[in-house]
This record gives sequence, C-alpha cells and structure tokens, in this order.
Amino acid sequence: MRNFKIVLQYEGTRYKGWQKQGKGEGDSSSSASPENTIQGKLERLLSRIAGKPVEIQGSGRTDAGVHAYGQVANFHMDTDDTPEALMEKINSYLPEDIGVISVEEVPERFHSRLNAKSKTYRYRVLNSAVPHIFERRYVYQVPEHLDMEAMRRAAILLTGSHDFKAFTSAKKGKKSTVRTVDSIQIDRVGDEIHFTFSGNGFLYHMVRILMGTLLEVGTGAKKPEDMTAILESGSRECAGPLVPACGLALMEVRYS
Repeated sequence: MRNFKIVLQYEGTRYKGWQKQGKGEGDSSSSASPENTIQGKLERLLSRIAGKPVEIQGSGRTDAGVHAYGQVANFHMDTDDTPEALMEKINSYLPEDIGVISVEEVPERFHSRLNAKSKTYRYRVLNSAVPHIFERRYVYQVPEHLDMEAMRRAAILLTGSHDFKAFTSAKKGKKSTVRTVDSIQIDRVGDEIHFTFSGNGFLYHMVRILMGTLLEVGTGAKKPEDMTAILESGSRECAGPLVPACGLALMEVRYS
C-alpha cells in the first residue's frame, strides 16, 4: 500500500469545512454530509479511482467557509500510477473550486496531521467603505479607521506560548489549550490589511477570535494592554467577537 501526500487548494465558500461529520458534530447549523465537505468529496473520488474505500487525513480542520492555499493531506492507495498521473486523474474529477497542486509518495508512517510542525493562516480585511465586489468571498469589510500600531502592539502580547482558552469556541474538555504563536504580522496592502498568523497549532475558531479581538483594538474598543488580562482570564466572554470565515485562508503547513 503506497502513501501519498497531496497539497491542495480550495475556495471554501460552498463547503461545510474540511472534515466530514455526523449529525450534531462541528458546525451547529446543520450536519455536514460528506457531499458538503472537502474530505468527503476527496474520499469518494479516491475510492472511485481505487475501486475500494480510501480514507484521507488532513493536516487539520478548516471551518465552513474558510479557504486554503496550502492544505496538506495524505492517503494510502494501491495503484500503479505515478504521482504525476495520479494528480492529473484526481484533478480531472474535482470541481473548479478544489484543486490538487502537488502529489508525492512519502514513507508509510507519514501522517499529515501528526507530523505537522507549524501552520500559517492569513486573514484579509477590506478596510474601506467602498466594497470590492469581486473579492467579497475572500475579505471581511471593516469600513472604520483601524489603528495599525495599536493592533501591532496587541499582537506582540499575543505571541509566544500561552493558554488560549479565552480564544476558542470549543467546549470545555481535557485537551490542553496551550499553543505557541510564533508571529502575528500585520501589513497594509492598498486598502486591505493582511493579518498573518504562524504557530504550532490553533484551537477551534482561535484565529477568528484573535482577529475579532485585534479589530476591537484597532477601533479603540479595547487597548493593546488588555490582551494580557484576556489571556489570564481564560474566559471566552473577555475576548472579541468571532469574525466571518470568508476572510480566512490556510496558507501553509510545515513539516520537519
């Protein structure tokens, strides 16, 4: 059985996220049938190619509506195809909003999630009162003036190893909520502001709640120095709102 690692891109607008789910799991708005998830769609396609069931593992979940420029996944399959031929075959069946950009054969024990060392996400904010019609699926529009320096000072306080319990929507559990955020970079690009988050892992909704909190700092609703107290509180109510998924994209997953 050969093990294949793929890198794929997708526009998440019409999907219920990466992971196929049973009723009551994940997104509370509905149960995500396999047909409406990236994982489910890929597994059906790969199973058709292989002639028997194939399971695929992603580097991590992306929420409903979140995009990916560099999601990584792996699957085991018996095939005589070269990686190049397999990629061509997969892409010939995929819809236009999902595409595999690389395929390589990897050692048997490689696991896209367990072996991942760090990830980078980017959130795009359209900081203008004028809408960008053709970018509306990929940006969150915030017309108010945003204080870039205040947000950067807040971002510094959020980097490093912390308990990010206040920055997740996940229900209380036994799993650790300590994560290491290596950097939060904030750049103005025309009338957009790009927030780039890199770290060893992110909790459920963590990037989108960090974003909501940083935007509150940008508008003056919170102060940069409030970040320390929010982290120490461990309370979701102390952090900012959950911003829409449309502005978020998984950019890269890194391995040793």
